[in-house]
Amino acid sequence: MQTNNPAEARTIAKEAYIYGFPMVDSYRIQHAYFVDHQNPEFKAPWNQIRNMPRVFTADDKAVQTPNSDTPYSMLGMDLRAGPIVLTVPEIEKDRYFSIQLIDLYTFNFDYIGSRATGNDGGSFLIAGPDWQGEIPNGVKKVIRSETELVLAAYRTQLFDPADLDNVKQIQSGYQAQPLSVFLGQSAPAAAPSIDFIQPLTPATQKISPEFFNILNFVLQFCPTHPSEQELMARFAKINVGAGMTLDVDTLSPELKTAIEQGMADAWAELKELKTQQIDTGKLTSGDIFGTREYLQNNYLYRMAAAVLGIFGNSKQEAMYPFYSVDADKQPLNGANRYTLRFAPDQLPPVHAFWSLTMYKLPESLLVANPLNRYLLNSPMLPQFKRDVDGGLTLYIQHESPGLDQESNWLPAPEGLFFCAMRLYWPKAEALEGRWQQPPMQRMK
Repeated sequence: MQTNNPAEARTIAKEAYIYGFPMVDSYRIQHAYFVDHQNPEFKAPWNQIRNMPRVFTADDKAVQTPNSDTPYSMLGMDLRAGPIVLTVPEIEKDRYFSIQLIDLYTFNFDYIGSRATGNDGGSFLIAGPDWQGEIPNGVKKVIRSETELVLAAYRTQLFDPADLDNVKQIQSGYQAQPLSVFLGQSAPAAAPSIDFIQPLTPATQKISPEFFNILNFVLQFCPTHPSEQELMARFAKINVGAGMTLDVDTLSPELKTAIEQGMADAWAELKELKTQQIDTGKLTSGDIFGTREYLQNNYLYRMAAAVLGIFGNSKQEAMYPFYSVDADKQPLNGANRYTLRFAPDQLPPVHAFWSLTMYKLPESLLVANPLNRYLLNSPMLPQFKRDVDGGLTLYIQHESPGLDQESNWLPAPEGLFFCAMRLYWPKAEALEGRWQQPPMQRMK
């Protein structure tokens, strides 16, 4: 410890915690996905794609607020030995797909997919911070990561349950190869094996100063960005930095308390942001997910994004309007009946598709119902019944609204619920706020 001043240690600990929380929580998840073979969440070893050709149903209880529109594929990339080439097949024009590229800072540093690169297929080279090579033949684009480890989250649109075999076929065409394999060359020297440390639990990383040693481990794979040189010099005063160790056991009681207080201060600041900005709608998901350039090193926004929905999309790729209260600001409850009406020409403006998914509270899980229907979305438009003026009214309630309206029914649980709208590849009027989601009206 370079500082013996508890007040200074507390201030730095707060700043370093806000900075590091997304990185530590992301490490916890990626350790489960790509390192710990015994973990039920394990996907595949590094540099191997794991396809999950299914959608979530009410029987799925492990993941909160699951997306039931786009089956996932997951890939953890270790770029230390050299770039990885991602190859995607040609995909029909009306099917949305995306590959979200997330670095260890949790920045969405780039995308491959319908919006970003089109549906014509091709190969894309993902390079780490130190790669200096030439752009090889057959590669459409070189995408650079600031960090040596990268998470790629693939989403492939499913039109309806009968479409699943088509999604499986597309997923089987996703490839990830080291550049040497792609070029048919001998492999470069392997990178040293990583001695991955055990992550903390979600509860422990909120309160334990060992949090900072996880951050120190992760920072080894993150060359310091020029904009963060002064930050890292400040963090070093409490032994936070790549490869450093914060020896919690040898801290004086005053310094240990100061660091714990700094962590609590970080959560207090986040709570204030949530209360003042997020809960009031002044700040949306679109403001807190994105690139380093977009977020302009706003680390509190980055922490908020990780706490509220880690690995969420940048707004250019997807927007997430929520419904937790009705037009009168009352919590949504299946004891009541609701309508959601889109006036003519006021459907959610998207280049890809939109959906409205039902979740019961407090679990944030899908709702079992006689139709096995968990969402309404734009691929279902041909079967919806339109209003006389051409608008669209959706019925959100527990009991059927009657056979003649059942096509427009999103079944609700008996108790509290919320609905999440998803706008994939939103149009300018949504991005710029010219389109507003209509309120959910309680039927009298």
